[in-house]
Amino acid sequence: MRRPAMNILPGAFQYIDDRGPSGEASEPSHAPQAPPPSDSNLLDAYSRAVIAVVREIGPAVISVVGSRGDGGGGVGSGFVLTPDGYALTNSHVAGGRSKLRAITPEGDALDADLVGDDPATDLALLRVAARDLPFAELGDSEGLQAGQLVIAMGNPLGFQSTVSTGVVSATGRAMRGEGGRLIDNIIQHTAPLNPGNSGGPLLDSRGRAVGINTAVIAMAQGLGFAIPAKTAQWVVGELVTHGRVRRHSLGITATIAPLPRRLVREHDLLSDQAVHVIEVAPGGPADRAGIKSGDLIVGVNGRVIAGLDDLHQILSAFRSSGQLLVTVLREERLMEMPIALRLAE
Repeated sequence: MRRPAMNILPGAFQYIDDRGPSGEASEPSHAPQAPPPSDSNLLDAYSRAVIAVVREIGPAVISVVGSRGDGGGGVGSGFVLTPDGYALTNSHVAGGRSKLRAITPEGDALDADLVGDDPATDLALLRVAARDLPFAELGDSEGLQAGQLVIAMGNPLGFQSTVSTGVVSATGRAMRGEGGRLIDNIIQHTAPLNPGNSGGPLLDSRGRAVGINTAVIAMAQGLGFAIPAKTAQWVVGELVTHGRVRRHSLGITATIAPLPRRLVREHDLLSDQAVHVIEVAPGGPADRAGIKSGDLIVGVNGRVIAGLDDLHQILSAFRSSGQLLVTVLREERLMEMPIALRLAE
């Protein structure tokens, strides 16, 4: 049973003028007033909030042990999402492993299968061979605010059921996953992380997993990063339904190219570089729309395209079929070309 949310806020203060309705000074009140909250009271409330989350979610946090065919392997963290054994971890923890085990806080070693992984978001979905498991729910990562309390749980360096706390430093960060693709809307926080924390949950004060811890910056302190729960919800849905994450592709091979200053001024462009189309896949969305090798993509749906990251971000925002209006520069002429997108089954 979930515990009610705890609001850790100091008492509200109201400033009252010392004059009565007639404008004359009123007699001082001798009514007893509540003392302001002490630091110890606030710390006690903070501790109670953290303890409540740990008690509720701790049993759902697992160690993920993987081995490869070449004898290598690794250890990370994860957490159970459903009572019938679906669990989340990082792709770099579980991906490419021939054998996986989930170890519970009680020390039980359970076999686990890899349902699917997505290196582009560093997420992987497991199915643990057990039933009626304690689990954690994914929360609302969109509502996170800088300064909000967060709690990281995992098994760093093999120390099971380790808890650390911090605050959200920022949202909307970006970092590169495996393969170089940009991961958007990363949560930056100050809860200390160590090797082995990867894949563990980042929790709010209500015990909801708002992120999945994924990385730290070496030699830095107070710089932890987590994949947002909203991204995880989409990835889990794709992996359960299709066994892989389907993404839109224009069907082009491209690179970044500088634009001549004369063309930038002539067409009032907002960037001095664009995406240069090297090759167009026959029968793909770009080919069907009429895009050709040598075209320079300078905009999509009114947004400036200055590099491949810009293009990936727009394509990632489409979770289903749709249409893009692509602005290309061809032989010094601007052209707008609609491209129909459809996810492959």
